[in-house]
Amino acid sequence: MRTAIWLYLFMFVAFFDLHAQYPILSPFALSLGAAPSFIGLIMGVYSLTHLPGNLLAGYGVDKYGSKFFIVCSLIVAGIILLFQSNVKDPWHLLYIRSISGFVLAFLSPACLSLLARIARDRIHQSKLMAGNGLVHTLASVVSPAAGAVLVAKIGFTTSFSVLGWILIFTGILAIFGVKEKEMLAHKADKAGAKALLDPHGHHASQDIKEDDEGDGVSIPWLFFLIPMALSCSQGILFFELPLMKSARESILTSGVFFTLVSLGALLSISFWFLNKISPFLRTICGSIGLAAVFFGLAIQWPIPLTVSLFLIGMAKGVIYPALAALLASITSSSRYGRVFSLLSISYSVGAFIGPMMAGQLRDHISSYFIAFFILMLALSLLPFRTFKSPVITS
Repeated sequence: MRTAIWLYLFMFVAFFDLHAQYPILSPFALSLGAAPSFIGLIMGVYSLTHLPGNLLAGYGVDKYGSKFFIVCSLIVAGIILLFQSNVKDPWHLLYIRSISGFVLAFLSPACLSLLARIARDRIHQSKLMAGNGLVHTLASVVSPAAGAVLVAKIGFTTSFSVLGWILIFTGILAIFGVKEKEMLAHKADKAGAKALLDPHGHHASQDIKEDDEGDGVSIPWLFFLIPMALSCSQGILFFELPLMKSARESILTSGVFFTLVSLGALLSISFWFLNKISPFLRTICGSIGLAAVFFGLAIQWPIPLTVSLFLIGMAKGVIYPALAALLASITSSSRYGRVFSLLSISYSVGAFIGPMMAGQLRDHISSYFIAFFILMLALSLLPFRTFKSPVITS
């Protein structure tokens, strides 16, 4: 449990730094003279450079473990933010963001893989993934407003420097906080003792073997369209909110908008009884609900924007933990790194496509309708038969 707490701390800090930049990155790029279409590129390139990092992380984590990648990602990302604080040109900001995207691509697969490995059973895995979603959401609740306040009080340059030093300090803590080898060895000893002491030794050994070798469930490639579409819609939302008239008049308003989304997610994640529902079912229902809200925004429905943002957050709070729990439940422990890297790649591709499409098409079609269309397209292409296996239930 101590290892899980450390991992939650590291992910909280990383997500805090990331989300704190959402309401301030677009205004910062505007202050450097960037056009809206170029801002979409700046936001998207971060996710594009995630791809090679995710690919390397998948095999690296499975082969060398998680600790090295957690430590290096945090420290190097902090150093990059220090350089970002001195950027004076939009193109330089683009280069810095591209490097940052590659470096932080290793963090999420490493942390999720280690969380999945320390779980006692499938239900415990689902709870740990829900805990990860809770930490992510808590960070995103406070960080947008905190980032906006920081810029309002001390300016862009000092704000990026502060965020950078926080990441570096957390990376140093990770050197001493993560005891990966000792933790995995202890788990192996407990598994061996269970096999020896169980009066039905054959069944205990069989359970351990199945956990190591996996359930034999093949994950179809079309499944990863769901996280891709989810991330795409989020990228569109995060691109549009800071550029709204009310948000551009006050950076604090932009921070409040992002915080409302996170509060909605926090409410959903606090419903622990949802962990007893099939993660596949949670993914489908959450995605349909999210698409419905984006459609409402596209047609300018009478529901206030603040309520719509809260509903978007609630849908996200259902989907994100469900996706991680679903993949963990149908994947063997020896392939956690690769599977979670594919999940991160899907998020990265979507986060790149979303702002890019919004930046190019927002003058011709509602960005929110694009988000709705992509989500519904991903749902319509999902191979439902593959996930009728009972192993996906938690």
